[in-house]
Amino acid sequence: MTQTYDLVGIGNAVVDVISHADDSFLDNMGIQKGIMQLIERERAEILYGAMTDRVQTPGGSVANSVAGVGSLGLKTAFLCKVKDDALGLFYQKGMTADGIGFPNPPVSGDDIAPTTRSMIFVSPDGERSMNTYLGAGADFDEGDVDASVAGNTRFLFLEGYLYDKDEGKRAFTAAAQACRAGGGKSGITLSDPFCVDRHRDDFRRLIAEEMDFTLGNEEEWLSLYQTEDLDAALAQASAVCDLVVCTRSGDPVVLIRGAERVEVPVTRVTPVDATGAGDQFAAGFIYGLATGQSLEISGKMGVAAAAEVIAHIGPRPKRSLRTVFADHGLI
Repeated sequence: MTQTYDLVGIGNAVVDVISHADDSFLDNMGIQKGIMQLIERERAEILYGAMTDRVQTPGGSVANSVAGVGSLGLKTAFLCKVKDDALGLFYQKGMTADGIGFPNPPVSGDDIAPTTRSMIFVSPDGERSMNTYLGAGADFDEGDVDASVAGNTRFLFLEGYLYDKDEGKRAFTAAAQACRAGGGKSGITLSDPFCVDRHRDDFRRLIAEEMDFTLGNEEEWLSLYQTEDLDAALAQASAVCDLVVCTRSGDPVVLIRGAERVEVPVTRVTPVDATGAGDQFAAGFIYGLATGQSLEISGKMGVAAAAEVIAHIGPRPKRSLRTVFADHGLI
């Protein structure tokens, strides 16, 4: 059976709103430098209004991965929730302009929260201070899962951040079951160690029962299995999940599929902007899987895509990933 999509992602649809700001501005606005803070709607509106040279882009972790895979010529779609406000319509337009399927139309109604946005203030030293209002995207639920899309893709990729609400948990299970029933493979990115701390038991169950592949960094895997020994954590994961991947900043990436274990070295560089490194690693890696590459080549594609995105400001590739892969002798 031939599926319509190569990759369908589910995640929080975040409009990244980027502006420059010096330290005195951050102090005046009570913004903690260099970290991500969750904020309420009222503060989101104040900060948005205070931004001078706004640049807006459609973002979100899995959305960035889907965009990376789509830029390589595969057929993609993104399931998410945005309101029919200015930012929601902007998000829809931006994703569809990139050729990404957008099956969920923007939603109207007084009971719908405004579209999710992250106000990002870039300091002269390159530090990014993020202020995220969760908004509509975090309310994605089972009713937002179009089974004709989730069940019609070769790969499904889920964003751990959405697991913070019960609606998200039910949506993930429904989507994964639809995907696997249609013959596809479903996977998840663990997203964040704090996210793992909050949902450890649920994540473990999801990985064991519903996931064919799982991506996480060292901190997330250690948190998931509550150990200081990475090999022990990955052994537990690979006993219940077909394919597990662990990124380790500048250290080699570990990929385990059954009895096969591969380590892919990483060239250490000082990032211009580390945002999106994990998202683009996932894009390169999933592209490799979807095009039938070996575990090692898929891992190398992930590493090359991540290296490209940390070399400039912003979470999506500026150079064509196809060119990047060709430069590395991968295609």
